[in-house]
Amino acid sequence: MPLNNPEKLNNLISSGDIASLRALALPQKRQLNRSLSFRSAMMISTHNLKHLSKIPFLDAECVMLNLEDGVSREQKSFALALCAMALASNPESDKKLVVRVNPLDEGGAEEIAFLNPFMPDAIRVPKIRSVEDVRRILTLVDDNIEIHLSIETKEGWLALSHLSVDPRIKVYYLGVLDLFADLGLSQSLLLPDNPTVHYMLSHFLMTSRACGVKPVSFVYQDYKNSDGLRNWLELEKMMGFDAKGCIAPAQVTLIHEIFGHSEAEIERCREIVRLFEEHSAQGISGFVDARYGFIDEPIYKGAMTIINRL
Repeated sequence: MPLNNPEKLNNLISSGDIASLRALALPQKRQLNRSLSFRSAMMISTHNLKHLSKIPFLDAECVMLNLEDGVSREQKSFALALCAMALASNPESDKKLVVRVNPLDEGGAEEIAFLNPFMPDAIRVPKIRSVEDVRRILTLVDDNIEIHLSIETKEGWLALSHLSVDPRIKVYYLGVLDLFADLGLSQSLLLPDNPTVHYMLSHFLMTSRACGVKPVSFVYQDYKNSDGLRNWLELEKMMGFDAKGCIAPAQVTLIHEIFGHSEAEIERCREIVRLFEEHSAQGISGFVDARYGFIDEPIYKGAMTIINRL
């Protein structure tokens, strides 16, 4: 595949030969990853050949191929071709491969049209403001590709409960820095013990869940500060989050640790499921177990939620 020849690709990039670079990007049939059980969504820049070549070896469960922030205007056309090559080079992946395009009217619509034949597992669209934006996205993205939305504008925040207008809309990402800027709030408020932050996170979580959409919490930018990330993850885990954006492999490890389930918890859930299904077959929908106490259908459903995420 073209990604295995970085010297040739770098020569084309250096010479500005975007046409030849795009000609190397040939769509491959991909086995789409439909899983929504990912805990880590790791951002990598699509203009960086070294990062793209490492995709199969990353521990992240979702890899965000980023065409937006961090990719300069001059690099975007090359990054788009390299992004397509990365998809073609990974026809089947245990990681969910999501492309974060630019806003629709800033090149995003054209990027989606170019990427559709390469079949990313999902396309993430930033700066969502309205249901009309979402309906436009639905007309642009191939019917087999999931749609993920970034919630990072005040209009998108107000419309949050109305944006899931189609079953293809599977994930919302909280873009907290852009959202705070749009609301005129200082980033100094972004502290785990701030009540405004608690409201923001709980509203985002509960509204997303009520809409049947997976909520992914914001990227913690201070990637070398593991204690700071742990504080956020412990708060988010307590609230009910099970996924967070990130930008470094060390963050992935910590996210998986905090958002994972212990063997004891998994075994408890499996036993509850087994016991309930055995009793249910006998027409019994509520009973007391010596180890786990009272078990009924809501307890069973809670255990199944954990099992289905494994």
